[in-house]
Amino acid sequence: MTDKTHSNYLAVRPEWLARRHEEPIDLNLPIVDAHHHLWDRPGWRYLFDEYLADIAGCGHNITASVFMQCQAMYRADGPEALRVVGETEFVNGVAAMSASGRYGPTKICAGIVGHANLLIGEQVAGVLESHLKAGGGRFRGIRHITVWDADTTLMNPLSAGPPGLLRDTTFRAGFSRLAPLNLSFDAWLFHPQISELTDLARAFPQTTIILNHAGGVVGIGAYAGRRDEVFKNWSRAIRDLARCENVNVKLGGLGMRINGFGFEGAEAPPASEQLAMAWQPYIETCIEAFGTNRCMFESNFPVDKGSYGYGLAWNAFKRLTRDATKDERTALFSGTAERVYGLSHRP
Repeated sequence: MTDKTHSNYLAVRPEWLARRHEEPIDLNLPIVDAHHHLWDRPGWRYLFDEYLADIAGCGHNITASVFMQCQAMYRADGPEALRVVGETEFVNGVAAMSASGRYGPTKICAGIVGHANLLIGEQVAGVLESHLKAGGGRFRGIRHITVWDADTTLMNPLSAGPPGLLRDTTFRAGFSRLAPLNLSFDAWLFHPQISELTDLARAFPQTTIILNHAGGVVGIGAYAGRRDEVFKNWSRAIRDLARCENVNVKLGGLGMRINGFGFEGAEAPPASEQLAMAWQPYIETCIEAFGTNRCMFESNFPVDKGSYGYGLAWNAFKRLTRDATKDERTALFSGTAERVYGLSHRP
């Protein structure tokens, strides 16, 4: 990975990943991967074949997946605001390939979340309608990344936003166009910004919001060595956000550089027991606050692939839910994602 923006991600090292393999736990449990990407960036290719290989190699019962916007395959020309629709066109083609059944039973990209610039205000409605037309019945919502921190070393230059974006009046005018089209909003931000999302959720109670990556817990840079303090502040904000019934949360995305767990520094990838132990406070806090019917597991691949293999993550999630009831596990591993993204209702 040579592109300068890749410094914000942990490097994927196939030989290192190969040093740890585990057989799948509860291999028949149906799983919807609620959050993954597909892209072809300089020095980093992760498209249909690569994702399919991770699924095939893990042994878990991945029944479907939700694609998350990542600035992939935008149109090269045409109106600026509509170029993002190219990503939906591209992903819907991948989904159609998967739906043919020729590549296995998993319905890859059964749900599509794209991007639309909410800072163009109510004019964004035309962009959203174009996404819906391009999505072949699979388009479910948008993500407009609002990550910001005073420590600029934490942010990806591809998606860094100005401070206070969720409170911007023009942004909110664009946001108001989601609910009338039955579209959701995926929120990616850092944990100190959760209160801003809570304010947005209260202002738009009819809009379905999905908090990404357990709320973006930061453990590096200005937050290094402050894990107890960060957890205290994060958990308070999570519980406050959970009072908004229109908000759901994705459990995962904890293998990123910003989390600061340091899994990538060991001689071999962490075992699933190690992952479960590190993640337990965060996963359990989210489930206690939101309930299983508003929580869903995600892989966040290929971003988290710098820290562990695909199958190890799912084993860790299963270890963390060993004491849950059958209905609770069904919600966490598939039911919540199917409901929130309407996967069972796709034409």
